[in-house]
Amino acid sequence: RADNGYGGQQARRRKGPGPLATGYLVIYNVVMTAGWLVIAVGLVRAYLAKGSYHSLYYSIEKPLKFFQTGALLEVGVVLFPGIVPSSVVLTAFQVMSRVFLTWAVTHSVKEVQTEDSVLLFVVAWTITEIIRYSFYTFSLLNHLPYLIKWARYTLFIVLYPMGVSGELLTIYAALPFVRQSGLYSISLPNKYNFSFDYYTFLILVMISYIPIFPQLYFHMLHQRRKVLSHTEEHRKSE
Repeated sequence: RADNGYGGQQARRRKGPGPLATGYLVIYNVVMTAGWLVIAVGLVRAYLAKGSYHSLYYSIEKPLKFFQTGALLEVGVVLFPGIVPSSVVLTAFQVMSRVFLTWAVTHSVKEVQTEDSVLLFVVAWTITEIIRYSFYTFSLLNHLPYLIKWARYTLFIVLYPMGVSGELLTIYAALPFVRQSGLYSISLPNKYNFSFDYYTFLILVMISYIPIFPQLYFHMLHQRRKVLSHTEEHRKSE
């Protein structure tokens, strides 16, 4: 059994990316970890300076937009075998939904930027991403502390619902302003004979969370049981 396990590890290593790809992934994850740490520090400093958690979004708006948009590269990162144990489809949804919320909702509808729901998802994203990118970095270096592994597969139990609640509440808060301004909507008649109602689109986005979020959440619960139980068995065998 020991030989088979070792052979399996060797096989997994051979399937992994080469030195150049690994170097790229390490740099990417280190930069993203640092970026979200900057956002975390910015939030704490702004809170200490203001003495209030209201409207902290403005203190981290620029780095949030930059690093959350940079997460688009992660859709490509998960394609590397044996490095990121994530579903490409679920990761794509998660990243695209966050980029969409950052630019097409929070940036575009200025009135929602003071909503407490924005801080709710920003804090959830920040903690999640610091842990997640740290996890990937140490995994690539083959020196993954158990605490980071545990945090990666445990804190999401609270952080995911927290983040999703903030996202949905922010979209909901944006709806009346979108309907009033006609933001991003295209009405007939026009030369393209095409109409688009952004207000309705946002409602459909909110509805899409119903089937997709549970799938993502239960996928992570399944991963948690598999990864942490395997770690405990490995510790006992030692």
